[in-house]
Amino acid sequence: MNVNVRQIQGPWNLGYSLDKHTISSTYLGEDEYGHPKFDTTRSEVGEALFQLKYRFDQSQAAVLATQMAASLRHHFTSTSFVVPMPPSRQRAIQPVTAIARQVAAEIGVPCLENVLVKTTHTAQMKDIASREDRIAALCSAFVVNDVLADGQYDVLVIDDLYDTGSSLEAATIMLRQYRKIRNIFVATVTRKNP
Repeated sequence: MNVNVRQIQGPWNLGYSLDKHTISSTYLGEDEYGHPKFDTTRSEVGEALFQLKYRFDQSQAAVLATQMAASLRHHFTSTSFVVPMPPSRQRAIQPVTAIARQVAAEIGVPCLENVLVKTTHTAQMKDIASREDRIAALCSAFVVNDVLADGQYDVLVIDDLYDTGSSLEAATIMLRQYRKIRNIFVATVTRKNP
């Protein structure tokens, strides 16, 4: 799989994304129901993520996780465990969790799904105008559970798409409040911007 790894900046210690999600998208008009139609070309990684999330091709989780581990593991050698970004909407199988579990297995660390959890529903982030309000809404929805033995740990947070960075920033803010967390690394499958 071809990737174009880029560093992503934020309040975390280190972050990377495998590739752009979309290479091009041309508006074609509306369908018979008035919904917009697009001719979209995605990167290989973007297409695999699209197939996983919207075409329910579960085999893509392993493909993406293997690529993520191969491309990024050398950046995160001190990782103690992996945490999947809590989902924004409920699905029978959560794509980010499936990817995070496999990445953790590939790099030989546990995947802890109960460290960072979302306890309340939030409005769609696209419906919240300001970045500060999005981060505040997410911070109030996230809870960090004290499930770790005493010590200092480096955590790798896995997410599917890096857009504005609001959700990863909120996760970082919350995880920084946990005295057992030393470094916070983030990795996303795709990114919206180049």
